[in-house]
Amino acid sequence: MSQLFSEETHRNMLSRIPHCTGREISDWLRTVEEGPALFRFDEKVSWLRGEHNLAYGHAKAIVHEHDLRRAARKF
Repeated sequence: MSQLFSEETHRNMLSRIPHCTGREISDWLRTVEEGPALFRFDEKVSWLRGEHNLAYGHAKAIVHEHDLRRAARKF
């Protein structure tokens, strides 16, 4: 997984997603969790974009946040 923007940019993107999509981040994270069992980062981003008509940046930020939180649960 590659992150092409800073942590600050990631946080700013996350803060705009509810306004742009009408759904809270927690809803999007649950959607990724309950979605198809895709392993690759870019597959998850593509699925979110296609299934939910999200912009690339929003889908990427959601998947990145999901991966961060999932990794934190393992420790």
